[in-house]
Amino acid sequence: MTKFLISFPSSAMALDSPEEWAAAGVDSRAVIQAAKDAGVYVFGGGIDEAVAPVRVAADGTVTAGTYPETERLEGGYTILELPSREVAFEWAAKIAAACRCEQEVREFMYDPMS
Repeated sequence: MTKFLISFPSSAMALDSPEEWAAAGVDSRAVIQAAKDAGVYVFGGGIDEAVAPVRVAADGTVTAGTYPETERLEGGYTILELPSREVAFEWAAKIAAACRCEQEVREFMYDPMS
């Protein structure tokens, strides 16, 4: 089976009211619970945008900031282990409905150690 990253940037969730945000939270947790119940859930969560990113070198040196290419890494992420890309699209649609925004789907390369 393949692991899929299903994600969206924070700005994609353009909800207008506290009630909409609350409903999206309830619906999102329900989809994640469904993925857990189906045995396909690996990991999920949102980037804490209040905590500044850093880079850590092989010698342990810590440098503030990100790679220029990932300056805007933010939002919500879910990793599911699924039998096909088509099934990943089905789960992405469920997450999109819950979060009220489109989802991006990416595949992880095969890793025999995971």
